[in-house]
Amino acid sequence: MGQPTQAAADVAAGLAEVRERIAAAARAAGRDPAGVTLVAVSKTQPPERVEAALAAGQRVFGENYVQEAAGRWPPLRERYPDVELHMIGGLQSNKAAEAVALFDVIESVDRPKLARELAKAAERQGRRPRLLIQVNTGEEPQKSGVLPAALPDLVGLCRDGLGLPLEGLMAIPPEGADVAPHAALLAKLARRHGLPAVSVGMSADFETAVRFGATQVRVGTLIFGARAPRHV
Repeated sequence: MGQPTQAAADVAAGLAEVRERIAAAARAAGRDPAGVTLVAVSKTQPPERVEAALAAGQRVFGENYVQEAAGRWPPLRERYPDVELHMIGGLQSNKAAEAVALFDVIESVDRPKLARELAKAAERQGRRPRLLIQVNTGEEPQKSGVLPAALPDLVGLCRDGLGLPLEGLMAIPPEGADVAPHAALLAKLARRHGLPAVSVGMSADFETAVRFGATQVRVGTLIFGARAPRHV
């Protein structure tokens, strides 16, 4: 086998650094580093960088687009059957069936219609990906996510009304905002509803998010480098 390319070496080094920083942040907060999952955000990354992350032992990945993920992951799963794939981007209701077929975790449930479509698809397919509800912690009118005040109703619909495997909450704080109050709010809401997963924090702020309660962080740039432009 030949020597790894520079790109592969860079990805492996990036992964190692991010993992150590997560562990240090968890220890500083008096938490077990094993309680924080690194979701490597692979959207729009070239295949060789994703394969480098797989070769370095990363098994949890996040994708934003159903079509892109469908083109990338089925052949990779044949070689790496222990991969766990997260849908972290906005999901249209008409893509619910495709998302249920492809993803192990769907983090962007944000409205009743989508929850109902996911329930129908799960029933038809006999496949039950774990779900997170996306909360608009910044209450930004242009952003996806249920408002905190409306969260109890959506939790009730998903968990009690539809019997979905609801695991936690996810948030994308306002761009440039301090992640701390958003992570703290999300963790508080998750505890209130008895949900174990708190997905918040990205490349610029994941250590702070961990200190304030994140159990999953979504990191792309620090692992893979800058993303290539997406061609629609």
